[in-house]
Amino acid sequence: MNPVMAAGQILVSIALILSVLLQARGAGLSGTFGVDAAVYRSRRGIEKRLCQLTTVLGALVVIFSLANLTLSTT
Repeated sequence: MNPVMAAGQILVSIALILSVLLQARGAGLSGTFGVDAAVYRSRRGIEKRLCQLTTVLGALVVIFSLANLTLSTT
């Protein structure tokens, strides 16, 4: 396993964890127990950018994982 790829995957994974934790609260377990705010709104501003960043980081984690898998088998 390439140590540079492993370090990159760890850094991207930590960034993904942080971006998920920064997401807006309110979509948690409250809907499971019947507490529903019934407020539907679109994301704007920093919330929209954070959602896009989370999507990109998730894709990067998958790419790093597949790259590590293909490079380690050869």
